[in-house]
Amino acid sequence: MEKLRNIGIMAHIDAGKTTTTERILFYTGKIHRIGEIDDGEATMDWMAQEQERGITIQSAATTTYWNGYQINIIDTPGHVDFTAEVERSLRVLDGAVTVLCAVGGVQPQTETVWRQADTYKVPRICFVNKMDRIGADFEGAMEDVRVKFNALPVPVQYPIGKESNFAGVIDLITMEEIHWDPESEGEKFERSPVSESLKELALNWREKMIDAVSGFSDEIADLYLMGEEIPGELLKKEIRRGTLERNCVPFFCGSARKNTGIQPLMDGIVDYLPAPHEVPPAKGFHVKKEEEVEIPCSVSGTPVGLVFKIQYDREAGSLCYIRMYSGKIKPGEQVYNIGKKKRERVNRILRMHSNKSEPMDVIEAGDIGVFVGLKLAQTGDTLGSEGFPVLLEKMKFPEPVISVAVEPKTLSERDRMKEAIEILAKEDPTFTSKEDPETGQLIISGMGELHLDVIVRRMLDDFKIEARIGAPQVTYRESVTKTVTHSEKFSKNLAGKDTSAGVTLKVEQMPRGTGNVYTCGVKKNSVPEEILAAIENAVTSSFSSGIQYGYPCTDVGVTLVDLEYDELTATPFAFEACTNLCFEEACRQASPELLEPVMNLDIVSPKEYVGDAMSQVTQRGGLILSLDSKPTEEVIHGQAPMAKMFGFSTALRSVSQGRATFSMTFSHFEIKKGGLQG
Repeated sequence: MEKLRNIGIMAHIDAGKTTTTERILFYTGKIHRIGEIDDGEATMDWMAQEQERGITIQSAATTTYWNGYQINIIDTPGHVDFTAEVERSLRVLDGAVTVLCAVGGVQPQTETVWRQADTYKVPRICFVNKMDRIGADFEGAMEDVRVKFNALPVPVQYPIGKESNFAGVIDLITMEEIHWDPESEGEKFERSPVSESLKELALNWREKMIDAVSGFSDEIADLYLMGEEIPGELLKKEIRRGTLERNCVPFFCGSARKNTGIQPLMDGIVDYLPAPHEVPPAKGFHVKKEEEVEIPCSVSGTPVGLVFKIQYDREAGSLCYIRMYSGKIKPGEQVYNIGKKKRERVNRILRMHSNKSEPMDVIEAGDIGVFVGLKLAQTGDTLGSEGFPVLLEKMKFPEPVISVAVEPKTLSERDRMKEAIEILAKEDPTFTSKEDPETGQLIISGMGELHLDVIVRRMLDDFKIEARIGAPQVTYRESVTKTVTHSEKFSKNLAGKDTSAGVTLKVEQMPRGTGNVYTCGVKKNSVPEEILAAIENAVTSSFSSGIQYGYPCTDVGVTLVDLEYDELTATPFAFEACTNLCFEEACRQASPELLEPVMNLDIVSPKEYVGDAMSQVTQRGGLILSLDSKPTEEVIHGQAPMAKMFGFSTALRSVSQGRATFSMTFSHFEIKKGGLQG
């Protein structure tokens, strides 16, 4: 386990994550030819759509080896529509490499992934890529990280030259220059002492590095103040400690496209990022004891693993990506799905290399692998044993905000389409589908236009389904604006047997962004458990079926205040029916409102088009919140209603001659002015 690293590579779209990963695989001997994204040949972008669009859609997992260390790498998407892919990958990583563009510095999506990494307390190192591009600025990228994330950057390297003069890097720990040989595609490189012409620059930056490290290391501070020589090994040890405690972020630089800077970055992954047992133990909820417990990362412990991704394979069925937190599992063994309370057999265990694989004899704590043969497992499920029923925390995924209607061209296609949608929904928790009760159409929902476009293309191309696709629509929500307490009675003779129930519910508005909350305000021991379960079930299903327009509810609080229970005539069905009626009536009285999704907008625009870009937002009823100036461009932060944002990318391109780009993430739901017609 000492020699194991689970890392992710994360960044803004187009900062060079996949290119960096390709180089890592090439120099560690995993692939024998570098695949370029621009040619649609990158190893990690193996989906046909990824190759066409030149972006990463699914996080691909691969394993490689460097200097005796096993490194499990997950290459995550950079596009905001695939935030959930990043989220579930970060949940199972121990460390991350943040790739920054030397020209753009910290870009909007970098901020999103950085905040996600903070949520999961992931230590990280930074690689400033594209040092050969015009406008490259290593110091600017470091300053960006310091200002925007309040982090402490520690430069362990400094670039030799920049833009077209970028020639290599200075290793500030060993005080050596590193130059790469272009003839061998950067595979060969040589270290040499720092030349006289660069000595002053190197000493100056080494001092800045030591100064930064002495801020959190007393040992280095003492040696520095006494003017003594600081050994490289001690520096490495202290920077590692600072990185693991998330006190600092080591900075590397290079140009992945020009094959420079990758090998020292690999050394940095081994030197500064944690092994599985060096991160705090995972926390889980013990189902029987009803308390939080820690799960130490130990091979001899009880098996506990988390399913963090499902991928459908035509031949093998569902591939379940598992991160093991404790114990070990062998092929052929049975595992217990703790959330679903079901046992399943693991037929095979594979180690993945992008979309190729090799069999494993055993998977142990700290490692990542793929289980074949599990039918029930879904993203976020915990696998383990009945003896230690611990649920690792569920992953929270954002709400889908955009929908399209899909219709099969023939009736025979309908079942195939439903099957395909089921498979896709299992793979991607942010993709949902429902049937419109009035039109009978299937409505699929996702995180953005690109997300839905990718899913629809997968249905048509991968699953070969012939379907018609409607225009995108916004998914609204419904909520209440008053507090109402309402009682309802239900009595009916069903199959010759009298059944009755009485329920009193309090319905109230919750603060925006809370979500729906159900509270049982009745003493639990006074009524059988199945009755209370039936009431809770009815409330939860009512949340999803809406109030006036059939859109799901959000930010609604429901409390079960009282119930009338007669053990001779009470049945779970009666209470479920009674609760549905009570919820419906209470919500009607509580002045229901329609809510629409409001999106956060980040627009990156050249200075001369900023005014036009801003007017595009305000014309759509949006607000401009702030403006960040960068040397070559401006970043506009704003908010706008999702319903007005269709076709925004085309409009933005036309006013900026194709040079402005934007990203959009869901912010919150707000009352829609003028109801559904407005």
